[in-house]
Amino acid sequence: MSDVVLVNNSERYSGQYVATKSFLDKDVIAHGPNPSKVLQAAKKPGIELPVVFYVPENDVVHIY
Repeated sequence: MSDVVLVNNSERYSGQYVATKSFLDKDVIAHGPNPSKVLQAAKKPGIELPVVFYVPENDVVHIY
């Protein structure tokens, strides 16, 4: 089984919300602890529908 990479350098964003231009883009354009602020920051350069999601902390299990 191979790992799924959602963003480049994901270890750098551990425990934060990140935004990318699309589901296919792996480059982070905004990040931080507050998803609303991350969304606002991602929209500033003119990106209409950025994708925002949480990067789990390293070695922490999340069950949804």
